[in-house]
Amino acid sequence: MRLEKRNHSSPAALVMAPVGAVLFTLLVSSLLVLWAGAPVAQTFGLLFKGAFGSVFALSETFTRAIPLILTGLAATVAFKARLFNIGAEGQLYAGALAAVAVGGLHGGTGIEWPAWLLFPLMMGAAALAGALLLLGPALMKARLGVDEVVTTLLLNFIVLLGVGALLDGAMKDPTAMGWPQSVALQPAMELAKLVERTRVHTGLLWAVGLAVLLWALFKYTVLGFDIRATGANARAAAFAGVPVTRTVVLVACLSGALAGLAGAIEVAGRTGYVTLDMSPGYGYSGIVIAMLAALHPLGVLVASVFVAGVLVGADSMSRAVGVPTYIADVIVAASLLSVLVATLLTQYRVRWQ
Repeated sequence: MRLEKRNHSSPAALVMAPVGAVLFTLLVSSLLVLWAGAPVAQTFGLLFKGAFGSVFALSETFTRAIPLILTGLAATVAFKARLFNIGAEGQLYAGALAAVAVGGLHGGTGIEWPAWLLFPLMMGAAALAGALLLLGPALMKARLGVDEVVTTLLLNFIVLLGVGALLDGAMKDPTAMGWPQSVALQPAMELAKLVERTRVHTGLLWAVGLAVLLWALFKYTVLGFDIRATGANARAAAFAGVPVTRTVVLVACLSGALAGLAGAIEVAGRTGYVTLDMSPGYGYSGIVIAMLAALHPLGVLVASVFVAGVLVGADSMSRAVGVPTYIADVIVAASLLSVLVATLLTQYRVRWQ
């Protein structure tokens, strides 16, 4: 058996690939639901209703989607240039800590500057913290050939250990009754709610706006062309005059900044302070979302809402029919694998010999 590159992919194949991926995901999930002894139609109906069936459910889905969009964009821009950033989780926490360091209630008051000045400084600090955390691995890859997968992954653990130390030390909230959490943000630094009596906040507008800007960067700018050329073939791009090292460094700064902003927006919009369990793996989920979206910034919006909807809907579905919430992880994983295989089959044909 071997794979042979297709000269041309038919429109029918391009349409059937995602349809087949969805059907395969539903088949795998249905078998697991049956194995758990629950009715398939009712289970999927409850999952959909729990994610999109009411204003509250929809708001919870969008709230969960906000950090996923930002970490998905961070992975997308890095993977476009073949800079495999696995460190978005650590960059998210670095951005969250930087946001609290600038906009937190240190000493009971914090930095007493006008909100119009302090808020952009807080977001800028979060973006800078995330960018600096990825800059080192990017330079080591560009100059020394060090594998960025290893360095960024290890940095996640280092950052989390550092966060734990800070939450038990310099940044610990003295009013938290011993609980390891940072001081709270100043009320003026918190993001406004989009819908009253829900948790969805204006961070959603930030996420959508950044996705559109990233799409425009890829499509209409010289930097976007350089990123795509570097990702396609770095040697050929360098031969054609593309500044590969500079492009990789800029990609690292942009990717890390997006992940850092995810942390700041999560703190300013939802939690109000930093804790070690603030992120249930948003940085790693961003990689899944980027792959589901085929590294398209606008596709990240759809993939994030899909993943968030599955995760939110699984909670209410589990309470209603007793199916474990882990089925949500299986649905996301099966959809990722099926999309990857379907995409592969649209570009290659299998030859049996």
